[in-house]
Amino acid sequence: MIRRALDEDIGAGDITTDALFPKPKTIQAVIISGGEGVLCGITIAMAVFVMRSSKIKFMPLAMDGERIRPEQQIAYIEGDAKAVLSAERTSLNFLSRLSGISTLTAQFLEAVRPYKTKIMDTRKTTPGLRLLEKYAVKTGGGTNHRIGLHDQVLIKDNHLAALGYDWNAVARVMGSSRRRKVKVEVEVQDLRQFKEAIRLNPDIIMLDNMGLKDIKTATAMRNDGHYELKLEVSGGVNLKNVKRMASTGVDMISIGALTHSARAIDFSLEIVE
Repeated sequence: MIRRALDEDIGAGDITTDALFPKPKTIQAVIISGGEGVLCGITIAMAVFVMRSSKIKFMPLAMDGERIRPEQQIAYIEGDAKAVLSAERTSLNFLSRLSGISTLTAQFLEAVRPYKTKIMDTRKTTPGLRLLEKYAVKTGGGTNHRIGLHDQVLIKDNHLAALGYDWNAVARVMGSSRRRKVKVEVEVQDLRQFKEAIRLNPDIIMLDNMGLKDIKTATAMRNDGHYELKLEVSGGVNLKNVKRMASTGVDMISIGALTHSARAIDFSLEIVE
């Protein structure tokens, strides 16, 4: 991912820096936070610079997961000007994007206190950056949902629609998945579908875009003898309503906005000598 990002930015070469610095010149610089939040990506930032030159010295002054404030120095860098300046933007882009995600995740975690509901990500990630963005969610205190289509069975609304809502077919898939010890989750959109799904005893039922009243009803049904079943809420979740959803007693709330709508935190690189 880092190599691809550097290739995208530098291409055949940094023609500006190459022209200005025909001879090696050592410089010192610091990375400064332009906002407050939860830092994420400091080791990625370091890797960007080191990939440009193994001779660059990169000293983190703050670590992933730490709360940072505006104007805080988070890293010291020393190395050849051409290597440092050509890696600058790629490094800061990673820091900005990942720190924005970790900060928003932490805000959702704070919003659901004192409930123990897990705040989870989704597959609504930037193409090619999923692993880093899910790492940022964990750095902010969140929990990762499945990484992709390969590590958990999740029967969604379009699967059900394509099956013609054949719940017997769903039952067969669940049986074969259990034999392979693969976790099974079923997405439902109303209480009628919930009643169909709960009788199949999946590992998780996702309550997608359901109102608070129906979420409470589904939770009560789960608590009436289906104690091993986990309930997940998804759809239309924001910082204003997430606590009300957590108060219903659901186990997990998955939020696409963690990765597709997180506001980046600004960082800058300043030459100090």
